[in-house]
Amino acid sequence: MTYAPGPYGYGYAPVPPPPKPGVIPLAPLDLNHVLSGAFGAYRRHWKALFGMAVAAYALAAVVVVGLGAAGWAALSGPWRAMGDTPSTGDAGLSDLAPLFVGLAGLWLVTALGVLVATGLLHGAVAVVVQEAVLGRRVGFGRVWRGAWSRLGSVLGTVVLPALAALVPALLFLFGACLMLGAMIASIDANEGVDNGAGLALTGLLVLLLSAATMPLALWIWVKFSLAPTAAVVESAGALTALRRSAQLVRGSWWRVFGYTLVMALIVGGVSFAVQMAISVVTQASVFAVPLAQHATPGTVFASVATMALTGGLVQLLTQLLLGPLLPLTSGLLYVDQRIRKENLAPVLAATAART
Repeated sequence: MTYAPGPYGYGYAPVPPPPKPGVIPLAPLDLNHVLSGAFGAYRRHWKALFGMAVAAYALAAVVVVGLGAAGWAALSGPWRAMGDTPSTGDAGLSDLAPLFVGLAGLWLVTALGVLVATGLLHGAVAVVVQEAVLGRRVGFGRVWRGAWSRLGSVLGTVVLPALAALVPALLFLFGACLMLGAMIASIDANEGVDNGAGLALTGLLVLLLSAATMPLALWIWVKFSLAPTAAVVESAGALTALRRSAQLVRGSWWRVFGYTLVMALIVGGVSFAVQMAISVVTQASVFAVPLAQHATPGTVFASVATMALTGGLVQLLTQLLLGPLLPLTSGLLYVDQRIRKENLAPVLAATAART
């Protein structure tokens, strides 16, 4: 404990604690402050945060389903006609090109929809952090307007870390495909052993390259993890926010990574527990149906379908509920780094005193 001289010139008196107008004390934060602040901000503003998560991903789902239905309406006619045509042995992959193009387009639209929903959620969390630190309440309308107005900049700060994480994933997928090709080539006696061995060696090298790039992707992700909050709080563009995040994280990478990892483990543990509980209940219900006196294949199928749908909805609801916790942690780490490096605490205390 730190002490200061007493009022009579002798002895020492404890230094008063830092002000705490909101969810965190206005001083450098430790792990307990960050975790309790994130859960406290969520508890005070859960309606706005959960509402934003539902609205953002529901909007993305509507767009994806709408475009998917339009694509199916456009492709179902040619696909049905091709299925009704007798096979002559001349059909090739070119006949399936429209289907592949449609699936690729749907995948791209889905990825863009999820990206926009993620950007809206990050922007909403940044708005909530900005007000929760000062002890002020904020409604859904204010959160939506703040997130939507900064969506472009926030998306720019989300894309780069996502691309960094995507590189090792794509390399891993490519290497796995090469290994599968090697297995197929080795099984076919006409291809010979050499072709399969070459594919296997290439796939192994790609897998090793994927493993080697994972630490770099993690380093980039942590380095730019504070950028979405900077884009909203400082009304900064994407590149400026990325530079600000790199500046604030410099010298504190391991602390930012450690605090974020702890919250990620908490969120992952809760999600895994819910998933296991759903799995146990689902399996118990499915196996209980055949033991019933009048069980039929129809009732078994209905039970499996119902439990699968219920489990999927519960898992989706869990993800929507837990989704804001990691961005909240990054937002509080942004405030913490500015308190440590830029002496932001007096500015925040003065702002909170005026409100």
